[in-house]
Amino acid sequence: MPGETGRPGERHVLAHAGWSPAKPEKLPRRTLWPAVAALGIVLVMWGVVTAYLIAAVGVVLLGMAVLGWTGELLHER
Repeated sequence: MPGETGRPGERHVLAHAGWSPAKPEKLPRRTLWPAVAALGIVLVMWGVVTAYLIAAVGVVLLGMAVLGWTGELLHER
């Protein structure tokens, strides 16, 4: 294919004039807050059907998850 270099089977596409190679992305570290948020949502929905005490526990868990997850994202910068 025109614009490629290297041995057969390898693909090294030449960049256009003025382009630069993409910088590697830094992925955020793993966290349990999404799972805690999901559990909180499940408990809220289950508590609405069964007992409001369970819903209250779900709201507390969901609030903790939102605050914890947001805090990690803010300190990651």
